[in-house]
This record gives sequence, C-alpha cells and structure tokens, in this order.
Amino acid sequence: MCCRCQLSYSLTQDYSSGQAEGSSPIPSSDSPSSPAFPSVGEGERHKTTRVQPFPHYPVLHKVAVGYVFISGCSFFASLKGAPKKVCVESSKRHENIKRGNWANQIEFVLTSVGYAVGLGNVWRFPYLCYRNGGGAFMFPYFIMLVFCGIPLFFLELSLGQFASQGCLGVWKISPMFKGVGYGMMVVSSYIGIYYNVVICIAFYYFFSSMTRVLPWTYCNNFWNTGNCTSVLDVTNSSMASSVNITHIFNQTLKRTSPSEEYWRRYVLKLSNDIGNLGEVRLPLLGCLGVSWIVVFLCLIKSVKSSGKVVYFTATFPYLVLTILFVRGITLEGAVSGITYYLTPQWDKILDAKVWGDAASQIFYSLGCAWGGLITMASYNKFHNNCYRDSIIISITNCATSVYAGFVIFSILGFMAHHLGVDVSKVADQGPGLAFVAYPEALTLLPISPFWSVLFFFMLILLGLGTQFCLLETLVTAIVDEVGNEWILRRKTFVTLGVAVVGFLLGIPLTTQAGIYWLSLMDNYAASFSLVVISCIMCVAIMYVYGYRSYFKDIEMMLGFPPPIFFQICWRFISPVIIFFILIFTVIQYEPITYNTYVYPTWAIAIGFCMALSSVICIPIYAGYYILRSEGDSLLQRLKNATRPSREWGPALVEHKTGRYATAFSSTESQLEVQLLNPEKPKSDEHSLHQSIPTCPGSLNPTLLRYTKVPPLGGGPWLPGCAGLWGRGL
Repeated sequence: MCCRCQLSYSLTQDYSSGQAEGSSPIPSSDSPSSPAFPSVGEGERHKTTRVQPFPHYPVLHKVAVGYVFISGCSFFASLKGAPKKVCVESSKRHENIKRGNWANQIEFVLTSVGYAVGLGNVWRFPYLCYRNGGGAFMFPYFIMLVFCGIPLFFLELSLGQFASQGCLGVWKISPMFKGVGYGMMVVSSYIGIYYNVVICIAFYYFFSSMTRVLPWTYCNNFWNTGNCTSVLDVTNSSMASSVNITHIFNQTLKRTSPSEEYWRRYVLKLSNDIGNLGEVRLPLLGCLGVSWIVVFLCLIKSVKSSGKVVYFTATFPYLVLTILFVRGITLEGAVSGITYYLTPQWDKILDAKVWGDAASQIFYSLGCAWGGLITMASYNKFHNNCYRDSIIISITNCATSVYAGFVIFSILGFMAHHLGVDVSKVADQGPGLAFVAYPEALTLLPISPFWSVLFFFMLILLGLGTQFCLLETLVTAIVDEVGNEWILRRKTFVTLGVAVVGFLLGIPLTTQAGIYWLSLMDNYAASFSLVVISCIMCVAIMYVYGYRSYFKDIEMMLGFPPPIFFQICWRFISPVIIFFILIFTVIQYEPITYNTYVYPTWAIAIGFCMALSSVICIPIYAGYYILRSEGDSLLQRLKNATRPSREWGPALVEHKTGRYATAFSSTESQLEVQLLNPEKPKSDEHSLHQSIPTCPGSLNPTLLRYTKVPPLGGGPWLPGCAGLWGRGL
C-alpha cells in the first residue's frame, strides 16, 4: 500500500497460499487482462487474509528475481510467478518489527501491574493507613487516586505509546525538556541499585527459611545477647502469665526479639556508623548476584522474554497473599488487628498531614515519573486502548495495597493477642516490618518455615516485577538514544552491561553499614525529585507543546479524545496536587534516622546531592539545547528549542495521518526498493532495474516517487507510484 493510500482489499486463501503452478495473480505485460485480484468486498464471502496492495494493479514484466519490497508501501510484488505473500497482515505479527511489541495485551497489563505493585504496597501502605486514621485514610487516598494517580498514569502511558519511544525519545515532543528524561533515568538508576539489594535480602531470608526451625525463633544462638526474649520462650514457660508478658513488653526497655537480633547481629552485622562500612557480607553479596542474574535472564530478550515471565511473577503474589489472608483470619486475635487497621478516626481527615501522606503514597506507589510507565507503553501497538489499561492497572494497584493490609494486620493482631499487648506495639513499616515484625509473628504459626518461605517468595516476586521495568527503562533509553542497527542487534549486551554496573554499585550496600546507605537512598534519591519531574512533565506537555495538539494526538491514536475529566485534571487539578505534594514534602521534612541512629550532616548532604542530581538534569540540558538552537535572539532560540522536532510523531509510516502525513509526504516522499534476496547474482539485479522504468523526477530507476498515475482502464487519477503504469511498462 502506498504511503497515503488507505484502501484495503481482501485476498482469498487461494491467493495468499499461492495458486496452482503456472498461474499468476499479477498479470504480465503480454496478458493485459483485468487484474487477478478480487474486487473490494469479494473476499468477504471466503476465508480471507487481509492484504493492502496498490489501489490499482500495475502490469509487471516477469523477471527471474524473487521478491521486491517497496519501503513504506507494505507491498510484496512477485516477479517470478505467483507470490507467496502479498502484504499479509497478521494479528500476531509485531507492528514495529525493528523495535518489537508486546506479544499481546495481557503481557503489558501484567508487566505494568508488576511494576506498580511492589514492596511498598505490603510494607508501607498498611502502616500509613493505621497511623493516619485507619478507614478514614481511605477517603483521601481514593480522592488522590482519582484526581492525580489515574490521570498521571494515563498521561505517561499515552505519551510512550504514541511515540513508541522510551523516556528520552518521547521528548522529541519538546526537545528542550529532554532533561526530564535524563532525570527519570537517574531516578531509575538509584532505585534499581538499592531495590535489588532489598530483593537480595529477601532471597537470603527465603533460603534461611528452608529449615525445620526458623533461625530467628529462639534465643539460643551464638549471635543472641542476654537481652533477647523469645515469644515462645516466654509463652511456653509454665510460670508465665499474660500480666508477666505485658510487663516484659511494656516495661523492660532492654528487651529485644530473636528476629531483631537475627536481623541486626547476624544478617547485617550492623556497624555503629554510616561511615564505618566494615566488611562485605558475603552471603548478601552472593544473593545480590543471584538477584541480578535472575533479572538479566528474564530480560535477555527484552519484552519478548519478560512478557512471558510476568505471567508468573505478577500473578503468584496474589495467590500467596490469599493463602496468608485465609490463614491469618482464622487465628485468634486477627479480628482485633483488622479492626485496628480499618477503624476510622474521622477527626484526622482535617489534618493536612493525612492528605499529604495519601497523595505521596498514590504518587510513589504507581511509579509515576520513574520512566517505567513510558517505557512499557512504548512497546504497545499504536492503537492499543491505554486509557482502559491505565484505569485497570491503577485500581488494581490500590486494591492490592488495601488487600495487603488485611494480610499484614491479621497476623500482627494474632501476635499482639498472643503477647497481651496493643497492636501498635508490634506494628512497623519498611524493612522493620518485612524482616523483623512479620517474621517473628510467623514463628507462632504451626509449620512456620512453610509460611515463611511463602512470605519471602512473595516479596521476591513483588520486587522482581518492579526491578524488571527499572532495568528495561535504562536499557530502552540507551538503545533508543543511539538508535542504529548495530546497538539494536546487541541489545542483550546492553542489558548485561547495565546489570553488571548495577551489581557493582550495589556492593557497598551489602557491607555492615549497607542498611544505612539503603535507607538514605530510599529517603532522598526518589523523594521530592519525582514530584518536580512530574510537575515539569505536565507543564511541558500541556502548555508548551499544547494541550489541543496533545488531545488530537490521543484522538488519532485511540479513535477518541481523552475524556473531559482527564483534560481538566491534566491542565489544572493534577499539577496543583503535585505542587501540593511538593510543598507538603518540604514542610514535613525531618532529618533521616534509622531506628535510634541519627545520620551525620555530611550523610544528609549526600542525600540532598542524590535528590538534586536528577532534577539538575532539566535546567542543564535546557540551557545546552537553547544554545545549540537556531535563532538571532534568545527568544527565537527559545521558541525553536521548545518546538517539536521533525521526528516527533508515530513511529510507523502507516500511523502517520493528519498533520503527520503532510510532514511525511514533504520530507520522505521517495520510497526505496529493497531486494529481499541479496544473495542473487548481480545480473538478476540488473535485469530488475531494467524492468522498472525511471520514475519521473527520480534520481535512478530504483526510486519511486509518490505522485498521480492513471488506473487500469482509464477513469479518475488515483494516488500511486510513478513508473508503475496501469497499461503496461
């Protein structure tokens, strides 16, 4: 099909599979009969294969050279008997052959769910919920989801899908803001480094759980201190009473649990200062290597391999959550834990901190401004309904957070009941919940190693789902930026290189001071910088590129413009909420601590440098691009720097319609003829060149110019390819 031609024909199965020998669906020059192709609609009465030939059928000389492919026309013409394929469109064939697409839409949805649903859904949201008013926290949480979370999610998905580019390539929309893409890469790099360290610790606990008795059950190990008091040691004592247990947990300040000592004194061998790195913990280093190997193997063929892995990694955690939930609610005291989790404290709704926590949790949980959403969507088919996907994935992410709260607090309620203390005494968040509080609660269950294996395997899968997208974000950005065939063929080596660098940079986090550095990166590397990046992205798309232009782009891609609600959110509401999150983050800022350890000033300064390193990319690149732009004055340079580049638009020719089709026809009107079997002798190529006439205005016989040619049998002139005349050559 020619560049601008939108006609589509049906070819019967006989033509698609080849007719009997000696017949030819394309008439030769000595047989000027009517074309052998069926007329429009004729194929509807047969089993058909969709094809897109020229709007008329040129008579071609028979030449003994296999096939000729006319770039941009999606047309195969056989010059040696009947064709085997004529512009066959298969629903299973990738649209973007050069870059690749998801095999089907389920893979994209599962990958995005795995990316959005991470460790924070399990170890952060339940804690925030009970701390900020229980069930009352759900109200601001879902308000922020509707007015900020889903709109931003849809914005990033639509941007990546429309351009079929990663977080760097999409900024052809307004090249001056390409620094936003570099900022996303920096953020993804930081998160990818420390996130895999968390996964490696989960791997360590997963392997350690494969014993008859969990190693953090009792206090009779060489790493335990005299202050260690096991729950089972106390409760199994015939002299213990609930009063004594309560006294132990509420009055004895020196009491430490075996799970806490196992975490601090054995797994981490925690040093006393962030500057005292100590030794590298070899077991953790080995698990870190395992984590990176698993991530690399799952991404070895990019989305073609990771898309298959997510069928397991994105679904199995829900099975584990369900098993733990069923077990949890059957335990004594589980109801009190769930009640503590959900009981609304309506007076807290008027607290600005509650709304700030809700907005921050939505923003960070969905993975906005990390670059991962843009990257995953860039592998979608162009006309995929990303509007539907954004709603499904966002709601699934938030529903998972709520569901995980039931799982966590049912077990913690059982533990609190067992100890005779309030739930708040055993509740925790972050690593303290995942590696101390919850593991200790699991020791109270029958067959505790089984439940521990399930829990840590779930954490591993939740972490891997996010880590896949973080690594793919970096790899895709690098490959798209270079963009030549050499690096496309060696994308696996790029993935390996990024994985090796990530492993090396993660080694300091496996030292005795590693948990201090991990917490520092978690608190600063991806905090207010994400808010700034997201705010600038909204402003650049809506007000620099222009909201009218972007709405038309979405309409061209989806077949309908974005709903009015999303238009209003993108232009007004979401930027205001993002700005509110930024102000809230600044006002509520407190110097970081790890338990009772207070970070020194120099460490906090490093944290701010990490946060600024992603944001500073934006003004630096903007200034650099303005200086490189054409113009006699600064204002003219600024206008040229913000104007979309010539390459902006859909990646494939057949999707360039409207104003993009006009731009395409004016800059890329010459279509190249490429031989699909270059191993044929040059004499055949010479005969092919002789059989195709020189197109008027073309430089040589192998170039076809888009022009008007007469159709077969006369009639009105139709768009076609010059040189392929309807009445013979």
